Amino acid sequence: MADRTEQPEQTERPAQREHRTIHIGGEWLAAASGATREILDPADGRPFAVVAEGDEKDTDLAVAAARAAFDGGAGAWPSTPAVERAALLHRVADLLIRDRERLGLLESRDAGKTLEEGRVDIDCVADAFRYFAGLVAAEAPGRVVDAGTADVHSVVVHEPVGVCALITPWNYPLLQASWKIAPALAAGNAFVVKPSEITPLTTIALIDLLTEAGLPAGAAGIVTGPGHTVGARLAEHPDVDLVSFTGGLVSGAKVAQAAAPTVKKVALELGGKNPNVVFADACATPEAFDTAVDQALNAAFIHSGQVCSAGSRLIVEASLRDRFVAELARRAGRIRLGRGTEDGVECGPLVSEQQRAKTEAYVASALAEGAVLRTGGKRPEPAPHRPESGYFYEPTVLDHCHREMRVVREEVFGPVLTVETFRTETEAVALANDTEYGLAGAVWTADAGRARRVAGRLRHGTVWINDFHPYLPQAEWGGFGKSGVGRELGPAGLAEYRETKHVYQNLAPKPVRWFAG
Repeated sequence: MADRTEQPEQTERPAQREHRTIHIGGEWLAAASGATREILDPADGRPFAVVAEGDEKDTDLAVAAARAAFDGGAGAWPSTPAVERAALLHRVADLLIRDRERLGLLESRDAGKTLEEGRVDIDCVADAFRYFAGLVAAEAPGRVVDAGTADVHSVVVHEPVGVCALITPWNYPLLQASWKIAPALAAGNAFVVKPSEITPLTTIALIDLLTEAGLPAGAAGIVTGPGHTVGARLAEHPDVDLVSFTGGLVSGAKVAQAAAPTVKKVALELGGKNPNVVFADACATPEAFDTAVDQALNAAFIHSGQVCSAGSRLIVEASLRDRFVAELARRAGRIRLGRGTEDGVECGPLVSEQQRAKTEAYVASALAEGAVLRTGGKRPEPAPHRPESGYFYEPTVLDHCHREMRVVREEVFGPVLTVETFRTETEAVALANDTEYGLAGAVWTADAGRARRVAGRLRHGTVWINDFHPYLPQAEWGGFGKSGVGRELGPAGLAEYRETKHVYQNLAPKPVRWFAG
C-alpha cells in the first residue's frame, strides 16, 4: 500500500509550527502560561504537531476581543449588510475547496479517518458555508405585522445574539465547527471556538481562511486547550451570550449548569444510540439484501463508529436475522484497517488509547452479559500499514443482545454493532424507542405504508428510510431526549444564533390620556 502522507511542513501553518494557535483580536498567540500540547497521530501514537495549551486567562482575553469586535458600532461585523456577510462566506467556501487536499490530509492525520473521508468532510464544510450564505442573502429585511391602523408600522426583525462560545468535538473537528461558525457569522455574531484538545488542527486552519477571506479582526477567535478550563470558562463567562456545545452527555450537562446563572442561550448536541431497523421485506431480492447489509456496515463502522449518528443498534426481523447477521459479520471481518492515508484502507484507528480502552471495556461487559461475538472483539495484528503502536480495533458484531446490556444502552463511540431481534412492527418500534437518546434512526422496508408508520412513531430527530447517514444542510439536525436541545443546519440552525426584536413605530403619535392632569 502506498502512503500518501505529506511532510508536516507541507500540512501545517506557521502558527501551528510555532505553537501560536490561540487567535485573539486578529493575532496568533502562544498560551499566556507558555504551556503546549503534543498532537498525536492515532495511526501510530506519535506526535506530529504541537499547539498552545490555553487556560482561563487566554479565554478571558479572547472573549474580551470578541466582545469589542461585536460592540464596535458602525463598520463592525454585526452592522455589515447581509449580502456582504454572505459574500465572505462564499469566499471561505472557495478557499476550503482550494485547500481541499491539504485540509483533508490534516483531518485524516488528526482524527484517524481515511483520507477519502477527510476530503468528503471538506466538501461538506464548504457546502455548509455556501448554504448559510445563500440563506441569509435571500432573507427579507423583516416580517411586517399588521397593527390594524395606517399610523403604525410594525415589523419583526432578527438580530445577532452577540458573542458565541462554540465548543466542538474530536470526531468531526472541521465539519462540526462549520455547523456552528457558518450560521454564527451569517447572523452577524462574533465567536470564540474551542476545538477538542485532541483534534484542533483543521479548526486552526479554518481561522486562517476566515482571515484570508476578509473577516474583521476580533470577530473570530480560537483558544486551544482542555474542556475543564477553556470550555468551562466559556460556558460560564458573563460576556458570552450563547454557548453551543457538541459532545458527550456528561460534559453537556456541565455546560448547561455553568451557563444557567447568566441565563445565556444554550444549544447542546449530545450524541445518540441509534437504531437501524431492518424488516425482512427490505431484503426480498439479492440486490436489496446486499444493499441493506452494505448500509448496515456503513451505519456502524464509518470512521470506526466514532459518529454521533452511528447506527450501532441493528434491530432485525427474526425471520431474516440468521442470514443477515452471518453476511454482515463476514463482510465486517474483511474491512481493511490501517493508516488513513494508505491506499486501500477502509477504516482507520480510534482517536486515542483512551477511546480504544473504553471500547474494549464495553465489549468485555457485553460478552460477560451473554452477547455472542460474531466477528472482531480484539486488536488486529500489526502490519506495515497498521503499526502496533496505533489505536486500532477490529470492527465488532455482537449478536443476541438485549436492552439490559450496557453496550446496548450506552454510547460506545467505537466500531461495535449490537444485534437485537423483533417479530412484529410494534415490537420493532418499541425496541427502537427504548433508549434515553433520540438523535437518529433508520427503517428498512419495501412497504411504503409501513415505512411512513414506523418513521412517524420513532422518537428520533432524524429518521432515514431505506438509507443511513445522509444529511442535508437545508434540514435541521437535532434530537429528542438526552440527545440534546437546539438545532443545527437549516433555517432553525440560523435562528439559534439570533434574537428576535419587534419594532413598533407610531407614525402619528397622540396623547393617550390614561391619567388626568
